Amino acid sequence: MAQYAVLIYERVPAEDLPKEIMDRHIGLPELIASKGGKVTAGLALQPNETATALRGDLVTDGPFVETKEVLAGVYLLEARDLDHALACAKLTPIVEGGVEVRPLVDFQVVAD
Repeated sequence: MAQYAVLIYERVPAEDLPKEIMDRHIGLPELIASKGGKVTAGLALQPNETATALRGDLVTDGPFVETKEVLAGVYLLEARDLDHALACAKLTPIVEGGVEVRPLVDFQVVAD
């Protein structure tokens, strides 16, 4: 199975997410497993204000760009193909935002 990152972009800070949404995140690995996929990791990020950006030798506090939606977390999942990964990603609970699905590079295959 191929591996994908599901990047979660949200306008609502994690600490302000309704309990119903948090409960759906907790149950997401089981739901995706029922669809034939597998969540291998799920990570929530600290608020955007805690970010430190690096651009060459320049270090700045906070995010580099102003946006309404911020990267709030990521799931790593295994799916048969991109269509399957997209179907699984559509199950991600979002209040005001969306998700981005990106295939991961398997460096063992690249090195061979």
